[in-house]
Amino acid sequence: MADKQGLNGAYYGPKIPPTQQYHRPGRGSDCGCCCLVTLLLKVIITVLTLIGLFVLIVWLIFRPINKVKFHVTDVALTEFNYSTNNTMLRYNLAFNVSIRNPNKKIGIYYNRVEAKAFYEGQRFGYSSLTPFYQGHKNTTVLNVVFTGTQPVTLQGEDLKQFNSEKTSGLYSIALELSLRVKFKLGKVKTARFKPKVECDDLKIRLNGPSVAESNNKCKIKF
Repeated sequence: MADKQGLNGAYYGPKIPPTQQYHRPGRGSDCGCCCLVTLLLKVIITVLTLIGLFVLIVWLIFRPINKVKFHVTDVALTEFNYSTNNTMLRYNLAFNVSIRNPNKKIGIYYNRVEAKAFYEGQRFGYSSLTPFYQGHKNTTVLNVVFTGTQPVTLQGEDLKQFNSEKTSGLYSIALELSLRVKFKLGKVKTARFKPKVECDDLKIRLNGPSVAESNNKCKIKF
C-alpha cells in the first residue's frame, strides 16, 4: 500500500517504531562491584598496616632491652599517725619517682598521671600530676606529695600490723601510678594506653633516710 501524504507534506502512513538504544549488559554493575572490592581491600590493608605498626612500637618499647623503667629514688615520711577514736590517718609523705625511657626513636606523651598511696590495701592519698612529654633516651623525675587526713578502717590484724610498724618506725606503704599515655615514633602517634605502675614493696622509715629501704623497682601493668 502506498504511503499517504497530505497536501501540507504531513505523513499519514503506518506508525514508525521508535529508535531503540542498546547498552552492553553488565558494564555498570561490574564497575560498581570492582570499585567496592578495591575500596574494601584498601581499607583492610590500611588497618593491617596500622596494627602492624602498633605491635612494632609496643614491642620496641616493652622488650626487655628497651623497656621503660620506673624507680622510687627518694622518699620522705614525716608524719603517719592513726587514731582509733575517729579512724583518721594523718600523713605527710613525699616520693621521687624516676622514669627512664631508653628508646632512641620513641617519645612518650603522659596525658594523665594520677598517684595513689595505699596502706594495708586501703587508699589514703591521691595526687594528680601535670601532664608532660618524655623525649628519646630521657630520664624524668616526678615529685609526688601526699599530705592531709583520710578516714581509714584498721581492725584486727591490720591494726596489730600498724602498731607493730609504729613501734619499729618502719611502715609498709604502696605507691600506684595510673597513667594515660601515647607513644610517638617519628610523626606517627599511637592510640591511648592506660597502664598502671605499682610500687608495692616499699619499706619507709618515719623521719628516716631519704632512700627507700627496700626494693624500689616498680612493675608496669596494662
